[in-house]
Amino acid sequence: MIVQACLNGARAVSFHPALPVTPDAIARDAVAAVAAGAAELHIHVRDEDSRETLRPEFVDITVEKLRRACPGTPVGISTGEWIEKDDGRRRDFIRNWSVLPDYASVNLVETDCAAVIENLKSWGIGIEAGIWTARDAARCLELNLARDSLRLLFEINQQDKTEALSELAAIEKTLVKAARLKPVLLHGVDATVWMFIEAAFARGYSTRVGLEDGRELPDGRIAPSNAALVGAAIELKRKVAKSGV
Repeated sequence: MIVQACLNGARAVSFHPALPVTPDAIARDAVAAVAAGAAELHIHVRDEDSRETLRPEFVDITVEKLRRACPGTPVGISTGEWIEKDDGRRRDFIRNWSVLPDYASVNLVETDCAAVIENLKSWGIGIEAGIWTARDAARCLELNLARDSLRLLFEINQQDKTEALSELAAIEKTLVKAARLKPVLLHGVDATVWMFIEAAFARGYSTRVGLEDGRELPDGRIAPSNAALVGAAIELKRKVAKSGV
């Protein structure tokens, strides 16, 4: 049961003054997040104009800097189809990475997800199977993707808390057997960040936190940094464990 730090995501640089987008800034932020208790790192690689990219030259330099800054800490990146907006180009870029991440997130809502997963597997890169809805969960079973995944990534995007909890319940019902065999990482976004972090700890799941998912601390204050968000999640983990929830 770990806390993964999701440092930047697809957020615009205006989202938070501490949002890291350059390789050096991402590496510095990663060091602070790991010191605060993060066991893994999840990033969205950016180019020289701060745009998301899977281009090999930018992936290679960013992952290399993270390896040097945080030796021994697993590094993962997003492969979201919106990044390159072309499935063939996405697969071609993955094939040409020289410095490989430990794992990559693949959203099962995407048409080309199975081909991307095969692409990543050929390099020995772990797969986070991104499951947003019960429909994605069913697709995970239909394509037998759980078998080849490093973990199941339950990503709940609904902002209404009742609807979000209902979606999670439907996903869990669909993947009840798979979730016994594979680790699960559960997280929300914006309004549901802390609700799902607490739910993850109560269920024995891993979770993640960082400016990709939201900028508020549990008390509603704007966090000064990713490290502060990680620290708050670690403290919540202690409280949940102490309460025996």
